[in-house]
Amino acid sequence: MILRILLLCFVFLIIELYAFQALRTLIKGKWILVSYQIISFLLFVFIIYSFMQFDRSVGQTKQTMFTMGLVLLVYVPKMVLALVLLGEDIFRVGAGSVNYFIQNNDNLTFLASRRKFISQVGLGLAAVPFLSLIYGVTVGKYNYKVIKQRIFFPDLPDAFDGFTITQISDVHSGSFDNPEKINYAIDLVNEQNSDMILFTGDIVNTDAKEMYPWIESFNRIKKHPYGKYSVLGNHDYGEYVTWPTEAAKEKNFEDIKNLYGQIGFKLMLNEHTFIEKGNDKIALIGVENWGQNFKKAGDINKASQHVKKEDFKILMSHDPSHWDYEVQHHEKNFHLTLSGHTHGMQFGIEIPGYFKWSLAQYVYKQWAGLYENVGRYVYVNRGFGFHAYPGRVGIMPEITVIELKKGKDVA
Repeated sequence: MILRILLLCFVFLIIELYAFQALRTLIKGKWILVSYQIISFLLFVFIIYSFMQFDRSVGQTKQTMFTMGLVLLVYVPKMVLALVLLGEDIFRVGAGSVNYFIQNNDNLTFLASRRKFISQVGLGLAAVPFLSLIYGVTVGKYNYKVIKQRIFFPDLPDAFDGFTITQISDVHSGSFDNPEKINYAIDLVNEQNSDMILFTGDIVNTDAKEMYPWIESFNRIKKHPYGKYSVLGNHDYGEYVTWPTEAAKEKNFEDIKNLYGQIGFKLMLNEHTFIEKGNDKIALIGVENWGQNFKKAGDINKASQHVKKEDFKILMSHDPSHWDYEVQHHEKNFHLTLSGHTHGMQFGIEIPGYFKWSLAQYVYKQWAGLYENVGRYVYVNRGFGFHAYPGRVGIMPEITVIELKKGKDVA
């Protein structure tokens, strides 16, 4: 722990030195520079102190989320500024080396002075993440988007042509702080009038009690004609804190499983059910969490034990790495998998239909939206809530509406 704090201090110090150099190039008022240094030092002390106060027996709190937001707000823009000045330094050293060793010009200073223009460019670029992060914590985290996705399947049973599914995922109720916005999101869910609603895990951050203030709001999700179903996510197992006893951890896990029932969802634990419409049926399969780098409690073979290969299947599995490693090539042919988990890292750039980028793509091959492999699909919901960083930039909270269509994709 101490070693990590020292390393963090060293990184922050380097970033601060570069950021100060940029300001010093542009600002000549001594009192402004001194004020900047004092404020930066106080923020640095507060952040380090907050990190040292983290209690693993409690886990994430509003205070830790505030601290994480503050770290990003303070140091990401300064990091951008530092990278710009670092690039200038590389150029200055290169130019100085040419002058000194190749041209043998002893009359020039080895390192040229910093250029005001470069510092101005750096500050301009740093303003982009600074303003974006402020937007993320004030507006973005509750800027819900309803994303509609039509998916074609040649072997979809006739009665299910046009069948609609609303998906929500990654609620993380322990992070919420605005009942009005949550009720607005629930209204959006209800307005979709889908045939069925599926909740793909992470109802809390860690503790079942985080959801208690929000049960009434989520009970406003109306009954859907073909049911309300859910699965567990990695945070639902309470494994990211230290519990006083194993019995306390197990009780919390049972309480979390009960939460889904308290808001009217049928929790599926490595099991399946058949959804019948007219003379046709589809299999709905729900597995516990299975993640490549997370808990592997999901058992797809157990969950689909009495499901035939020719049955049309929808699988709920919280972590999309499950689809990547096990599902997409499974012999039973799972037509559609619904996942969440990634949140799109709550930070990125997305122009619907044209471009999307996030650091999440360097961790997960499937991280937001629809992906396909030989007619087998996975849809990764960007998440309803937020975690760690108390905001969203570019990758907005999502309510998904999927329409199943019979036939080949004509798009």
